Amino acid sequence: MVQVSDTASKWGSSGLACLTGLPDGPADFSRASVLTHAEQVAAAVARRIGVAVDADVLLTGRAGLLGLTRGGRISAGGGTRLLAARDGWCAFTLSRPDDVATVPALVQSNEAPADPWPALQHWAAARPVSEIIERAGLLDIPAAGLGEATVALPHIRPMGARTSARELTGLLVADLSSMWAGPLCGHLLACAGATVVKVESPRRPDGTRAGNTAFFDWMNSEKLSYCLDFDHDAEELRELLSACDIVIEGSRPAALVRRRLGPDHVRARPGRIWLRISGYGEDCERPGFGDDAAVAGGLVGTGAEGPVFCGDAIADPLTGLEAVSAIADSLSRGGGELIHLSMAAVAANYAALPATASVSEHPVAPPRLPPSCPPAPELGADNDAVGRLVTERRCSPC
Repeated sequence: MVQVSDTASKWGSSGLACLTGLPDGPADFSRASVLTHAEQVAAAVARRIGVAVDADVLLTGRAGLLGLTRGGRISAGGGTRLLAARDGWCAFTLSRPDDVATVPALVQSNEAPADPWPALQHWAAARPVSEIIERAGLLDIPAAGLGEATVALPHIRPMGARTSARELTGLLVADLSSMWAGPLCGHLLACAGATVVKVESPRRPDGTRAGNTAFFDWMNSEKLSYCLDFDHDAEELRELLSACDIVIEGSRPAALVRRRLGPDHVRARPGRIWLRISGYGEDCERPGFGDDAAVAGGLVGTGAEGPVFCGDAIADPLTGLEAVSAIADSLSRGGGELIHLSMAAVAANYAALPATASVSEHPVAPPRLPPSCPPAPELGADNDAVGRLVTERRCSPC
């Protein structure tokens, strides 16, 4: 049985304590059991896919690369904030320029302030969480109410023929996701021997390409880069998806469906697994990011002074880890499944773990750095190679 003191010691030495708590106060240890459970999941995944999986590095590696620390009610990455509402707490993410530009419409102001947060804080304080989430959703601004999501297992739907149980080595994976959760899943599949193709649009490439290079390389260096326009080159993309054994989708549920590129529209190889990751569930079109999804799941620090952010966008790496676990399980069943993971639901599952004392005497270490890796391919660098792979698969039996 894991002792509470051991759990707290791991939390502090992992760097997660450094990322949780008020910036001018002690580190928050209340969610120490999250790391213990993530390590158990990682160990099980490692046994299934045959590669080492370090949960500690997965959860703190981005913060280590970016030099992040705890911000209390400002996320470690700075794009999300916890705000007090009339009847609870909510989180807003303003990481996209369009989100910032839409704040005046949200708060019903004719002015666009240089700093949108004071106006947003004042507006939220006078309204119930339900109204805040509804109005933010209408304007496509990422927002969440604290603890709104419920515990839920991945939703799995049979889809197509199954095969015998398979290993990852030699399988072809299309990674259509971006940012962190989906790319992390693809990264681990590539480490386990799958051929992973990172698919991006020239009009909307993965936003992390423009960010920290080391983080993008960590998530994508083992993948082939394939670039095409999802609208004008839809048939070419459809051919790739039909040739794949696994598809990772990280956009909102309707994004591919409206282009007739969803799992119901693309011819499937026997045993194909289609993994769909969303912020808030398969029937919800709200945008979601790691920090606001964590708040929705209730995965926050729980000190005496109220909620604070836990870790760095923690719903992202936890979902990526759980996604690999779900794929490994599906492969053992022969695939032929659509798997849907909600980041908010994953966060809720971890938030349901027993909380511990928020204050500890254990020392606090900085976030861990991931191992160095080679540069990821330039956008579209492997288009020809991917085309040959698709042709070979089209001409060979499944």
